[in-house]
Order: sequence, then structure tokens, then C-alpha cells
Amino acid sequence: MVQTQMPMSESQILQTLMNWRSRVSAAVWIVVRDAHAAEDIFQNVALKALTKDVTFDNDASLLSWAFITARREGLDWLHRHRREVVSLRAELLEILERDWQSPSHTSDESRLGALETCLEATPEDSRRLLKLRYFDGLACQEVATKLGINLDTIYKRLSRLHESLRQCIEGKLATAKPPGVAAQ
Repeated sequence: MVQTQMPMSESQILQTLMNWRSRVSAAVWIVVRDAHAAEDIFQNVALKALTKDVTFDNDASLLSWAFITARREGLDWLHRHRREVVSLRAELLEILERDWQSPSHTSDESRLGALETCLEATPEDSRRLLKLRYFDGLACQEVATKLGINLDTIYKRLSRLHESLRQCIEGKLATAKPPGVAAQ
């Protein structure tokens, strides 16, 4: 006898989407580069999941649909706002989506805490570079002009900062793991 799976209830759909909110929103942000738009798009995706004539048998089918729908809405948003945004190739977006959909043994809160700690330990001039590039949203050329530094130097500094922060975060997360739990 073949057993059919019951469609997810509205509360299960909402619970799953809320558990994955930061990853879906991050996937949208990569496309639109606007935190408010990414949040609005996430909310639209959640609303569509609950109101459209679509059913989901499990978390995996819901999340696959959510990431695809969010990316399409992000691209539509870009088209409507006609912004000049450097976007990642579709292949890279798909790789990132697969990574975001994979179960993580480290919570987003732990990663954010580690990032904050690592940023606090970062020299002031490096924090200023990161702020100009990522929080103020300046292009690398604009950062180079503002700081009076060669563009290639900006790229090299950002690359070193990314690697340094990655190592710092991984170190913090590894030391925060309970004994007997392997680091990611």
C-alpha cells in the first residue's frame, strides 16, 4: 500500500518559512542589494505560500519553491526599479541557494555573534573600509576615490579582510562548540 503524504498546514508552512527567514532574505538581498526590499519580498513569498493555490508535502518542497519565488521576485523588483546593480550569475545564485537550503549545525545567531566579536577586534581603518563598502553601499571605485587609494589596493584589502573575518568566525564557532561536537 502506497502511503501519500499530507500537505503541510498553514501553521507548518509559516513555521518553516520563519525558521528559514534569514536565509531566504539573504538570498533576496544578494539579488536586490536592498535590505528593506529583501524583507518586503520575503513577506510577499510567505503570503503567496499561504494564499496561492499551491500545496507543499514537506519542508524541502516548500523551501525550494520559496527560494525560486524569492529570486524571481527579486529580479522583478530590479526590473521595476531599473537599478544598476551588479548581480551574480544565475549559476552562482543557484549554488548559494543550495548552500542556504542545506541544514546548518550553527545557528545564524551564533554566526552573527562571532561576526560582531571579530569586527570589534578589526582595526579601525579596516572597519571603515567595510562600512563604506557594505553598509554605505559604495562601489569599490567610490571607496577607492573616497579613501584616496588605488582600486586594486581596495580589492586586495577587502579580500584579506574577508579571509581574516572568515578565519576569525570559524575559530570563534569552533571554540564555542560543546565538547565532542565536530567543527563545521
